[in-house]
Amino acid sequence: MVIYMGNIGYLLKRIKGMNYKQMFDTIDFVHTKNNKSKISIFFDIIHCGLKYQAGYMDYKIFEMYNLNEEQRKTIITRGINNKIVKKYNNPEYTKYFSNKIEFNKKFNKYLLRDWMELTGDEENYQHFVAFCDKHKKILVKPLSECCGKGVEIIDTTKESKKDLYNQLIESKRTLAEEIAVECQEIAKLHPSSVNTIRIVTLNQQIVVALLRIGNNNNVVDNFNKDGLAAPINIETGIIDYLAIDKKGNLYEKHPLTNEQILWFKIPKWPRIKRFVTQAAKEVPEVGYVGWDVCLGEKDPFLIEGNEFPGHDLYQLPPHRTNGIGLLPRFEKVMNEGKDDKE
Repeated sequence: MVIYMGNIGYLLKRIKGMNYKQMFDTIDFVHTKNNKSKISIFFDIIHCGLKYQAGYMDYKIFEMYNLNEEQRKTIITRGINNKIVKKYNNPEYTKYFSNKIEFNKKFNKYLLRDWMELTGDEENYQHFVAFCDKHKKILVKPLSECCGKGVEIIDTTKESKKDLYNQLIESKRTLAEEIAVECQEIAKLHPSSVNTIRIVTLNQQIVVALLRIGNNNNVVDNFNKDGLAAPINIETGIIDYLAIDKKGNLYEKHPLTNEQILWFKIPKWPRIKRFVTQAAKEVPEVGYVGWDVCLGEKDPFLIEGNEFPGHDLYQLPPHRTNGIGLLPRFEKVMNEGKDDKE
């Protein structure tokens, strides 16, 4: 019982905000997968919540029902991820990541493209006109949405710039950017989207990397918008697992373009790693960051950063060897920087 006591506060919070319908849907789902009794599944979910800070979605997504205790303790669950964020990310500095304008200002030298904020005044509108004259197509984003919500590529020649400006202000999509152009090697995987490299740094060290690839001609590569995710070997820059989509389908080749994904080698990988670790030093008070990186024809550049990196996409069952999750890798890095944090 002692092993559970440190997590009781987290458990109580989760119980209070729990969607019980989804939890029982998860129990039904697992029951159909392994034919165990629903009551035993229920108590196993409670056990994993107490011992590993795993929510019922963690239990389902990571297939914890198929793991033994040694494997389970290697998974970065929602509760563990929250603790890492709390320990390494000072909330006084997270504005540089949670607000896209603040991010662009802070990391301007890493963007390698034009951008502007829409503020609604006449001088700003004139700036917008000049911006559109220079860039016939632009990318617009809301300032704080995630998962690709509200992101759109707009041809500025097809309507009145004044009408467009007012529409963007009204819809609160007030960040306009020059469209990022990626290198041909990565673009050919899915030409309709910029296929970004998600790299997670902890203590200014790279702990996770994966390639996000768009699908179905969507303009974003987000996993929640039919995108694919393929882990990148940090040492070699090679994709050595099959790509996966949100439905759990696995792909050696892209389902739309038929381009090879498995064993694809990210161009200029050592340079990309140096670039990201340098960016991670800009705000050392935020030590746990998920970076979205685009590789251009010449140089890598940042798309954005996330001060609350997700924990699920990096350790899905098909991408784990012997069921082992990422926690040992994270703990190694955290222990190396222990003296700096305590």
